Amino acid sequence: MVARAVRARADEVLGALRAASDPERREVTRGYFPSRLDILGVSAPEMRRILRPLARALRSAPTSEVLATARALLDTGAHEARQIAFELVGGRRDVVAGLDAEAVEALGEGNDNWASVDGFSVYVAGPAWREGAVRDRDVMRWGRSADRWWRRTALVSTVALNMRSRGGSGDVPRTLRVCRALAPDADPMVAKALSWALRALVGVDAGAVRAFLAEHGDGLPALVRREVGNKLATGRKSGRA
Repeated sequence: MVARAVRARADEVLGALRAASDPERREVTRGYFPSRLDILGVSAPEMRRILRPLARALRSAPTSEVLATARALLDTGAHEARQIAFELVGGRRDVVAGLDAEAVEALGEGNDNWASVDGFSVYVAGPAWREGAVRDRDVMRWGRSADRWWRRTALVSTVALNMRSRGGSGDVPRTLRVCRALAPDADPMVAKALSWALRALVGVDAGAVRAFLAEHGDGLPALVRREVGNKLATGRKSGRA
């Protein structure tokens, strides 16, 4: 009975996403972050409109049912269904706290673009780390992965430690440990994540970020030095106050 309900929910979400698909947005998005996933071209507001009734229906459901629904959404192969799955899990603190590294990694399997990685990291992996469900050694192992997307996950997961809007209260030591490990990484997807991780930390401890930039100097990718320097100077990564 539960399995049928889970499948029906996933099918309903996929149907709603297909109905909200915008062909022009689909083509633009496919160029913005190429992926093997099926990109439907649905805006973030539309995705959240579709998520809301699903989240309400599962508000009091057992954690196992929430996770089963998330996995069914991942199994659709649609990029937007994957994003909804991550937000669904992230919306239940008890579900996140009940995860372990193996469960988190299973949810992240198949992430092959920055948008999927960032949604997964901010809503699932980062909060699971913050809640103690994932350990420091797991995140550092992601940072050593041959897969650029898991290395990006390690960095973007630090954002959930420091973003107050997502429940973070700030964690300078753990954030900088990951940043130091990946500071030499020249992969553009990793460098952009390093910039984001450091910029998110500015609001927690700007002095620690300045010290990090001074410590690594020209060893950091130019994009990181520029964007983080701008954030420190103007509050914006673009440098425009």
